[in-house]
Amino acid sequence: MARTLVAVMVLASVFGTVAAEGVARWGWLGVRIRDLSEQEMNEISQKYGLREGFGALIVDVMQATPAAAAGLKNGDLVVAFKNRPIVDTRALQRYVAATSVGETVTLTVFRRDQGRRPVEVRIGAMPEAVAADRVSAEYGFLLREPEAPPEARIPEGPPTVAVVLPSSRAEAAGVQVGDVLVEIDGKPVESLGGVRDALLGLPERSPLSLVVRRDRQRLSFVLQEPRVP
Repeated sequence: MARTLVAVMVLASVFGTVAAEGVARWGWLGVRIRDLSEQEMNEISQKYGLREGFGALIVDVMQATPAAAAGLKNGDLVVAFKNRPIVDTRALQRYVAATSVGETVTLTVFRRDQGRRPVEVRIGAMPEAVAADRVSAEYGFLLREPEAPPEARIPEGPPTVAVVLPSSRAEAAGVQVGDVLVEIDGKPVESLGGVRDALLGLPERSPLSLVVRRDRQRLSFVLQEPRVP
């Protein structure tokens, strides 16, 4: 259950992509967001009379990020992006995805003690490690470092699958939590950093072939886009 919650938080991080010289670049605000609960919706609607929709709630503003520099706060409810209503987290994600890295945008946020207010944010470039994790989440899995032996200060070796997202390409292919990832697209990987480099080099929406070690077996999987009926 805890791992699933971690996965949801990662997926709800606000991000975007723009093409630049054939390489995917990722825009970033540096916040984690979630949808409001039904109880929160009712409370805000009755007490404050919000009519645009219910927005995306910021639950964590990361340090040294565009969001932090702009003064966004935990608990801010984003209700508009460049005057376009935000009704849920997916809407905010889509708008950020259509925004170029480096562009300054105006978010309209609602704060319980101040009401509605505009906040200008300059979209930043997502750090490569975060971007790679986002790519793996697109395929439906998240990774963790291997466990380091007691005498080692840092972990060594290929990473382990920490989360398999429900109804994802990874789940459909048969990937399981605990699988040790040893190859990506036919290339051996020896560290989490190596996996991230490989993920960032993938063409958008391409199938992903994986080889994992499970117990004493080597298993191969191909993660593909779901077929539309």
